[in-house]
Amino acid sequence: MVPFAGFYMPVSFESIQTEHQTVREKIGVFDVSHMGEFWVEGPGAFELVQKVSSNDISVLSEGKVQYTCFPNDTGGIVDDFLVYHFAREKYLLVVNASRIEADWNWINTQNTSIGARLTNASEITSQLAIQGPLALKAMQKLTSEPIENMPFYTWKILEFAGVKDILLSTTGYTGSGGCEIYFPNHEAIKIYDAVLEAGKEFGIKPIGLAARDTLRLEMGFCLYGNDINEETSPLEASLGWITKFSDSNHFVNRDNLEEQKKNGVKRKLVGFEMMEKGIPRQHYKIFDAEQQLIGEVTSGTMSPSLQKPIGMGYVKKEFARSGTDIFIEIRNKFLKAQVVKRPFYKG
Repeated sequence: MVPFAGFYMPVSFESIQTEHQTVREKIGVFDVSHMGEFWVEGPGAFELVQKVSSNDISVLSEGKVQYTCFPNDTGGIVDDFLVYHFAREKYLLVVNASRIEADWNWINTQNTSIGARLTNASEITSQLAIQGPLALKAMQKLTSEPIENMPFYTWKILEFAGVKDILLSTTGYTGSGGCEIYFPNHEAIKIYDAVLEAGKEFGIKPIGLAARDTLRLEMGFCLYGNDINEETSPLEASLGWITKFSDSNHFVNRDNLEEQKKNGVKRKLVGFEMMEKGIPRQHYKIFDAEQQLIGEVTSGTMSPSLQKPIGMGYVKKEFARSGTDIFIEIRNKFLKAQVVKRPFYKG
């Protein structure tokens, strides 16, 4: 157990390899109740969410979820988050635990001239991420509502484990499918026990922070505080796909980001695989063949699925092409790596 964003969180229950492969092959459950939940409601709800989100929420309809980020006014990212569309006047934003206070302050500042109704439900909401190829099959036992064929990034309100009005969405940050469920804190133990019981025949295991990190890294997903932060633009972070310059999408700092897209960025977040023995870690320096500094590692690990060291980091844009050789400084040695396309894991 370790302190994490004001909570005590489990790093692991058993080996990281076992937990990781359980999610890839069967089903694992993460207690992610530390995440933040903000409700945005009222006549100004659409206007506010469209203003603070880099993605275009006008394409959403009821029952859909969207991944996006809050651009700040200096070119960086306040946080990445999910938008749940209930109606044009009702949205749920799910934000990172370490950024709840910063995000809450940010959205309230942006709301000054709009006047949407904001509710921070983070302290009263629990969340489980039930992930893996067998997750929906197992969880179907706990609800009469059909969930096994729900499309990716959609949600339903349903009765689950005998508890009414549970929000279930086909979202997650592991790349192995599954769902996430939201419910009041006082129902947490009942629902957690029911999930473990329903998943028992499928080999369910509780999963800790360490495997959560290796799973998301194999998919090349960004982690706030590592791969993205207040100084990294979404275009540098290869998040252009959630940065929509549509006619209806006038988000914070759009003009500067549009200019950046037109002129190009000076650095890019890339994935790489080590070609020599050594595990890259955050803040390790990246060099070219002439040992000139070209960037820095943001995330790195030994991939449990691929059985090789992988990582992500920012490099000068001329070194961002797939197949480019780069060198990571590990214990005063320059070890060869190669830029590769993400995701690393394609199972």
